[in-house]
Amino acid sequence: MSLIDTARKVRENAYAPYSRFKVGAAVRASSGTVYGGCNVENVAYPEGTCAEAGAIAAMVAGGDAEIAEIAVIADSPKPISPCGGCRQKIAEFAKGDVKVTLTTVDGVTMQTTVAELLPGVFDADYMSRV
Repeated sequence: MSLIDTARKVRENAYAPYSRFKVGAAVRASSGTVYGGCNVENVAYPEGTCAEAGAIAAMVAGGDAEIAEIAVIADSPKPISPCGGCRQKIAEFAKGDVKVTLTTVDGVTMQTTVAELLPGVFDADYMSRV
């Protein structure tokens, strides 16, 4: 199953009763294992979680710690892009050249990289004196 297929499948499980905006994400770890995640809303909006964060949490829970590729899908007019917080979460586990596929449920797709999504990333190098 492709990353987009996995993201599409888990998107259907999203818990989005307030926005009705379901998002799915899938990451392929460097081990080759694929992990999926979907958005989970909460009536207290800031307490919800994004699909990308869910996929990353599943990856870490599965014992992997490096993203080799990621895909994100939503029912939107143009390819869905991760929010700023998710871009930082992705950058924590992926090198800059990692491929990111952003797509709509209708198949409109855009490919980019982690570095293009988050130029000037705040990374562990800033913490070297701590």
